[in-house]
Amino acid sequence: MMGGKSGASIMLVAALAVSVVLLFGLSVFLWISAREPGNSSAEAGFARDMIVHHSQAVEMAEIVRDRTENDRIKTLATDIALTQQAQIGQMQGWLDLWGLPVAGSEPAMSWMGMAHEGRMPGMAAQDRVNQLRTLPPEEADQLFLKLMIPHHEAAVPMSEAALERTNNPTVENLANAIVASQQAEIEIMKEMLREMGGSVPEGESMHDHSDH
Repeated sequence: MMGGKSGASIMLVAALAVSVVLLFGLSVFLWISAREPGNSSAEAGFARDMIVHHSQAVEMAEIVRDRTENDRIKTLATDIALTQQAQIGQMQGWLDLWGLPVAGSEPAMSWMGMAHEGRMPGMAAQDRVNQLRTLPPEEADQLFLKLMIPHHEAAVPMSEAALERTNNPTVENLANAIVASQQAEIEIMKEMLREMGGSVPEGESMHDHSDH
């Protein structure tokens, strides 16, 4: 009987020890998850860079939305402008909540280990953006698709890089939404461009824009 009680006690102590370890691990995980990201964090870098990236997409989409005579282009451009402007507001809200400035002191994409001073991958040169305002509507429609496809294609790996570096649920949710929506829109835009007789631009490597 004593042996049985001793064995039971040992099992109880062992079970309690396991519970303490599990609770400690859960507490650490929750503490890490709840921490506000710092100024040089991946979360802050992702938000800042994606705000800049999205802003150009919104600019291009609004130009074409107001000039196109193609209903499908108008619908697509409207959706891109509304969706990405809302996401910009969400990311600006994060930075405000975290007590961080919208503009960081480090070069773009430093948080990805790919710091550089020039345009981020996928972003169009300003003279190409300006052409959207001056070309005939049909030509502007094609140029819009040719610029927006690589723009989206660059946003996907940026979002995937954020997913690899964060355990913040809010950041994860937005990064996953960007990956899903922009991958779907890429296929739609490629199909539309082919139907217009245009050539689909080749994908651009993130490393093409790296300083390394």
